[in-house]
Amino acid sequence: MESDTLIILVGGLTITALAMLPFYLRHQYRERRARRSAEEAKRYGLDVAATLHPIVHPGACISAGACLSVCPEGDVLGLVQGMAVPVAPGRCIGHGLCERACPVEAIQLVFGTATRGVELPRIKGNFETNVTGLYVIGELGGMGLIRNAFEQGRQCVEGIISEGGRSNNGMDDVIVVGAGPAGLSASLNCLHHGLKCRTIEREDIGGTVRSYPRKKLVLTQPVTVPGYGKLKVQEIRKEALMGLWTEIIETTGLEVQTEETVTAIERGDTGFTVRTSKQDYYAKRVILAIGRRGVPRKLGVPGEDQPKVAYSLREPEAYAGDRVLVVGGGDSAVEAALSLAEIPGTSVTLSYRKDRFTRIKPKNHERSQAAEQDGSVRFLWSTSVTDIRADQVTYRDADGQDHVLPNDQVFIFAGGELPTKFLQAAGVMIDTKFGET
Repeated sequence: MESDTLIILVGGLTITALAMLPFYLRHQYRERRARRSAEEAKRYGLDVAATLHPIVHPGACISAGACLSVCPEGDVLGLVQGMAVPVAPGRCIGHGLCERACPVEAIQLVFGTATRGVELPRIKGNFETNVTGLYVIGELGGMGLIRNAFEQGRQCVEGIISEGGRSNNGMDDVIVVGAGPAGLSASLNCLHHGLKCRTIEREDIGGTVRSYPRKKLVLTQPVTVPGYGKLKVQEIRKEALMGLWTEIIETTGLEVQTEETVTAIERGDTGFTVRTSKQDYYAKRVILAIGRRGVPRKLGVPGEDQPKVAYSLREPEAYAGDRVLVVGGGDSAVEAALSLAEIPGTSVTLSYRKDRFTRIKPKNHERSQAAEQDGSVRFLWSTSVTDIRADQVTYRDADGQDHVLPNDQVFIFAGGELPTKFLQAAGVMIDTKFGET
């Protein structure tokens, strides 16, 4: 009897062990993958969050793993010692799928870190700033993702409707500043609800996305567009998205006043005066969807105001045969240089103040290495531009020596500056977030 019991016990334990083996192996695989992802993130400078990113509350995680599988960016979170932790927070662009997938609400999206703050306009849950009737949505408020921006536009307008959105004195109900994803969403939702809306864009439809390099892959998710229908796209390139937005505007009848810059927003007793480069407008409410990169950061060197200097690249083929200098070390600079290098006859040089790229996507890093090896792009490491002239550029190397580079066109990708002065002049308060929601 004892031997039979022992056999049954051993058999039971063996069956249990075999049943648990797949879970154990899967756990070990996730641990190894998390370690590799963390090492890669540190190598590419993605171990520090740039803006919005997830944190996991200690002790709350139950290792369900749902957050790992839903992230479109891949390996932002990893399983370490049985708990999900951010292993590459610099990859995060704010999808928020991990937060929604967690069955125990252990994940929260926050801005900044304990040591690296992120400046953001002060906004309430309904996207209204501290200035009554003035709203901020999209990238300016920290949400640059297309789907999130579209959702914010919808929620903002529906909130305005619930508060009594229509004006009684003949002015516009809403003026939307910006025609990127967030601005278009807000405008289309205003049109859908019958609000008297005016949309003003300083450049052209598309906002920041329009300035992306040619053929850049833009990640999005299915969204419903009022008056048009559901967009069932997971991945779409810049050109296709621009064409889609043009089709949506034509189908819905939305009017956008392009090439008109808003210079000031002033709050009055009954609403707002919106001053532009063309004239003044009046509205009960204003929605700002201008993006964080609306004000390009400049180098501050002589000659930077020349027509040959630009801060975005739209059509690389327009520079065929030119001697082009790209300045910057982020993904935008690298992608622009690589796009230009594909144009026959174009000579491309990239100047970066550091000795290597530290915060670009691994794929861009691999492509840049290949371009350096085959000579399609010349890289000037640890250099800074000191002077720009009609047919040349002067740059300084790490030893303090100046060099002259023959040049026809300069593209500067030094990031963007939050339009703080513009916001503060409108009365909006700016907060610095250190690992906060």
